[in-house]
Amino acid sequence: MTALKSILIVALAGYLGLLAIMYVLQRTLMYFPDKVHTAPADAEFPQAREVKLTSVDGTQVLAWTVPPQPGKPVVVYFHGNGGSLQHRVPRFKPLVSDGTGLVALSYRGYGGSHGSPNEEGLIADGRAAYDFARKTYPDAKIVLWGESLGTGIATAIAAENAIAALVLEAPYTSTLEIAQAHYPFIPVRWLMKDQFHSSERIGKVKAPVLILHGDRDTVIPIAHGERLYALAPEPKKLVRFAGGDHEGLDRFGALQAARDFMAKL
Repeated sequence: MTALKSILIVALAGYLGLLAIMYVLQRTLMYFPDKVHTAPADAEFPQAREVKLTSVDGTQVLAWTVPPQPGKPVVVYFHGNGGSLQHRVPRFKPLVSDGTGLVALSYRGYGGSHGSPNEEGLIADGRAAYDFARKTYPDAKIVLWGESLGTGIATAIAAENAIAALVLEAPYTSTLEIAQAHYPFIPVRWLMKDQFHSSERIGKVKAPVLILHGDRDTVIPIAHGERLYALAPEPKKLVRFAGGDHEGLDRFGALQAARDFMAKL
């Protein structure tokens, strides 16, 4: 009995220690920024210019922008939790090739931007990017495009601002639910700081919504995209990519699907 009690005490101490470590390190497990500052020209994207934006808390962040041609929308782009803007250049180039404009945000802590990432800060950065697009390109329709982690930011901005459309690529209902699926043995709901509840915000969006999701996505299963689609108001469209995983959906037609969607705005 004494041996069993000792084992239980050691096991409990180990579990509590694991919880403490994961609580302290949770943002390093959630955000994987490439912090290197790379100018658009150095990333082989000379069409873009780099601008500095200031979030409401004073944090300076960077964005790359390409002006839209007359009659074309401007896409405010929110990338995923890893890398930086330079890793999205293979998408940005064809995106702007037809005259579509771009404002691609480098979040705090990413690619030359100041600060450290957290939910409140990233959404503040997103507001700064939206405000820049609205003021700089007042005649252009604004389309918010979120990729993976960025879908939560895009949805938050769309829920509180006038936009022409919202594109969500591999979205989640909340990062809380993703974490609960990955760590079922941890009381994530009580420990997780950045929960990005898109399912609670999507109903407030007053613009057409396009959801793009691969049916073999193992990072954010397509069930999340389907649930967001069910919660989103009309008009809306869900495109499922057979064989598509979490990344590389342009190989399955994601960019073209977004082009076709934006052409009807």
